[in-house]
Amino acid sequence: MLRPLAQPALALAGVLAATTTLAGCSGSDAATAAFPAWHDSQVNVVSRMVTAGGVVAATSMKPDGTLETVAAGLSDGKRLWAHPATMAGRLPGMGVSAPALVDFPGRGGGREAVVVALDPAHKGRWTATLVARDARTGQQRWTRPIHSTFGPQRCGPYVCLAENTALASARVVVLDPATGAVKWKLPGIAEVEWSDDERVLVLRLAAEPTIESYELKTGKPQWQQPIEQALGPGIDLSGGWAFGAAGPDLVGYLAPYTNPRTKKMSTFGLFSVKIADGTVNWMRPSVVRVYPSGSPGFAPVVRPVDQRGGYGGFARLDAGTGRVVGQITAAEVPGSGWWLAFPDRMEKLGFLKHGAKGTVFDLAAGRPVPVEEERGWSFCVTDPKPLPLRGQPAGFYSVASLCEYDIATGRRVTGEQPPPSWFTGSQNGWRLWRDEKGGMHAVNDNTAPTPGMYG
Repeated sequence: MLRPLAQPALALAGVLAATTTLAGCSGSDAATAAFPAWHDSQVNVVSRMVTAGGVVAATSMKPDGTLETVAAGLSDGKRLWAHPATMAGRLPGMGVSAPALVDFPGRGGGREAVVVALDPAHKGRWTATLVARDARTGQQRWTRPIHSTFGPQRCGPYVCLAENTALASARVVVLDPATGAVKWKLPGIAEVEWSDDERVLVLRLAAEPTIESYELKTGKPQWQQPIEQALGPGIDLSGGWAFGAAGPDLVGYLAPYTNPRTKKMSTFGLFSVKIADGTVNWMRPSVVRVYPSGSPGFAPVVRPVDQRGGYGGFARLDAGTGRVVGQITAAEVPGSGWWLAFPDRMEKLGFLKHGAKGTVFDLAAGRPVPVEEERGWSFCVTDPKPLPLRGQPAGFYSVASLCEYDIATGRRVTGEQPPPSWFTGSQNGWRLWRDEKGGMHAVNDNTAPTPGMYG
C-alpha cells in the first residue's frame, strides 16, 4: 500500500457483453468486447477498490463532499448497496481509506463475505463506529466503537484494525469477520503489508520500523526484521512506503524524507525479504521509485539519487533478484517538462510532453527508438486537486487514473482501451480501475494474477 509520496496515494474488477449497457451505467469498454466487462459512471470512487466473495467495494465521494461505502456485484457491476462512511484519525498523506472486504467459511458450509468500514455514527468519546455488513445485502452484522484509526484491512480470513492511533493505547486488533470478536492483539501501530490464510506480515510504524511476521490464527510471533538491516541506519517513514509480493518474497520501498529541522535526508530505497523467515534477499539503497510504474513486487522502475540530491538515469529491476534488466543513463534523459509513460509491457520508457513530440527508449537495449506510432500510459491529471471532503482534514486526494497517449504528438489517444495490468493488477482474472471522473471499470480478461501499481 502506498503512503505519502510526491504523487498522492493512488489506486486502481463484470459480466456483460460489450454491446450491453448497464442500468445506471454509461456502457462498457469497447476494446474488451471479447471479454466480460462493465463500467459504472454513477460513482466517484476516491479509494482503492477491493474484491472478495464475488463483490467489489470502495469508498466513494458524494457531490456534497461526504463519503460512502459502495458495494457492487463483481460479475455485472450491479449496485448492491451504499452506506455513509467517514475517516477518524487517518492522515491525509495516506489517501482515502478503502473498506475491508473479507470472505470466510459460513455456518452452512458455504462461504460468506462482509464489508467492514467506518460509519459516522458515534457516541460519547467515540468518534465513529466500525460496521461489518453482509457484502451482498448490506445488512449489519456487528459494530465496534472507534476513537481513532487508519482504517480496517483484510488479513487472510480476518479483519485487522489499527485502533486508538491517536492515543498512547494504540494497538492492532485482529477480529473475527463473522462476529467482530477479538482473536488477538498487538500493542503499538502497524499496517498489514501481506497475508494469506496462515501468516500476516505487518510494518510496525515506530522510530525503528520493522517488518514482522505473525501466525494468523494465534498471533504467535514468527520473525522480525529491522528495516535498518536491509537499507541501513537513518530510516524515517515520513516520506512514505509501499510493498508488493513477488512470489515467495515481499519487496518493500521507502521514500526519502528531508527533516526540516536537520536538513538531512532519510535512508531510502528498495529491499526484499523472504516471507518464510524474513531473510534479506537483496537491497537497492538510494533509489527512488518512479510514477507511474509497476508494484514494488512487479517490474519496479527506479532512479538513483546521489548524496547531493542529483538524479541518475532510469532502471527497471527484476523484483525477484533486484538485478537491473533494462536502463538508460542520466545523459540520455531529455531535459525537463516531461512525464513518464510506459506501454502495456513496460519494455519501453517514454518521455511524454503534453501537446509536443516526446522521446522513447528501448529499456533492454538502452537506446532511443523512433517515436512515431509509439504509445504509452501516463497520469491523466498531472496537477491533482485535494478532495473537497466535508468534516475531514484538508489534503486528501483521490486515487489516480491513467490515460493512453501518442508520444509522438503528446495527445491523448481516444478509445476505451483498458490500462495495462502492471497498473490495475489482476485478481482471479478480473482487473479493476478508476477513470479520471471516478467511474468504476472492470474487465475479466483472464490476466494472470499480478499486483497492481498500488497493491
